[in-house]
Amino acid sequence: MQIPHYTKIHNRFTLNGFSYDREGLKQVAYSFIKEGDRFERYLGDFLMDWLDRSETIELVTSGTTATPKTICFNKQALVHSAIATGEYFNVSVGDRALHCLPSNFIAGKMMLIRALILGLSLDLVSPSRSPFHKNQKSYDFVAMTPMQAFHSLEKINQVKTLIIGGAFVSKSLQEALAKTKANVFETYGMTETLSHIAVRTMNDAPSEFRCLPHVKITQDKRGCLIVNSDTLQVKSFVTNDAIELLEEGRFRLIGRVDEAINSGGIKLHPQQIERKLSEVLSVPFFIGGIEDEDLGEKVILALRYSKSLDTEQVIDQIKSFDRLAPYECPKAILVFPDFVETDSGKIKRKQTLAITPLETLDL
Repeated sequence: MQIPHYTKIHNRFTLNGFSYDREGLKQVAYSFIKEGDRFERYLGDFLMDWLDRSETIELVTSGTTATPKTICFNKQALVHSAIATGEYFNVSVGDRALHCLPSNFIAGKMMLIRALILGLSLDLVSPSRSPFHKNQKSYDFVAMTPMQAFHSLEKINQVKTLIIGGAFVSKSLQEALAKTKANVFETYGMTETLSHIAVRTMNDAPSEFRCLPHVKITQDKRGCLIVNSDTLQVKSFVTNDAIELLEEGRFRLIGRVDEAINSGGIKLHPQQIERKLSEVLSVPFFIGGIEDEDLGEKVILALRYSKSLDTEQVIDQIKSFDRLAPYECPKAILVFPDFVETDSGKIKRKQTLAITPLETLDL
C-alpha cells in the first residue's frame, strides 16, 4: 500500500543528528512512549498518530478559558501550515531548528511537523524554562514561550529567527529582544488555527499583528476576530478575542471578551492593563475582577507568593506609574499561594480567583 504523501518524511530531516525513514521514526516513537521522559512520551504519541495511515488527526485545545476539547483535522492542513511557516520565515531544507516546547500542545506538534516536511535538522530538548542551558549551538529557527525567551536572553544571538507565543511579550522583554541580532516575532494563534496565523516584530507597536498571507480576517458583532484560511482548511472560525481592525491584514488585539471586567459600567480588558503594568512589574501577576458592591466588579492585581515577594515595593511601583487611567488602577492586591495553570503554563484566572488568598491589600 502506498504511503500517504502527507506523512512522508523529507530525506534531509534529522532528529538529534540522526536520519530516519518512516519505519525508523516509528521505532523512535515507540521507544519514547515506553522508555522516554514525559515530554518524549508526548512526542512519541503524536508521532505514532502522525505516521499512521489515517487522513485525519485529533488535537486537543489548551483549556485556558474553557474545558479542553478535541478537534479533528486533516493532516494535509498541518502540512500546509508547516509549508506556510517555512515560506514566511524563510526556513528551508537543511536549516537547524531547536524543539523546546511540550509536544502535547499545538506549538510543539507543529515544530515537529515543520521539521519533517521542510527537511530540518531538529534538536530535541526538554521544555524547560532555560532551553539553551549548556547549549552552545547556533540555530536557524526556534520557537519559545516568553518565559523561555527571558531566561535565554544571553543566548538569543545563537538564533537567526525566533518566534514567541503562548503569552504576550512584555515591554521590557521586547526591548531586550530588539537589541539582539535575532529576527524575533511575537505570534498569535491557537490550536483551532494550527498554530500562528499572525505575527508582530519587536519594533511593532504592542498588540498590533499582521496576518500571514494565507489568512483572511473579519469581525463579528461583538468585535471579535473571525479567521478564514483555505490553506489551513479553517472556515469562519469565531474567536473570543476582541480586536480593532487596522488596514488590510492587520489588527490590534484588545483582549478576550469572556474575561472583560465591568467596573462601574466601564468595560476593561485585563490584557491591556497587564501590558501596561509589565513595564514596571517583574513579579508573576495578572489582572482580574472580583465582585464589589459599589462598582459591580473591581479591578484587582493578583500576585503569586514567593519568599522574595515585596508587596510594598509593588504598591510603590503601581502608585508611581502614570500610564494607567484611573478606572484601570487596581483597587486591591490579592496574594495567592500559586496560580492555577493549564499544562502549557497559561493562567486560569477564574479558577485562581476562586482560591482563598493568603493576603489582601487595599490600594
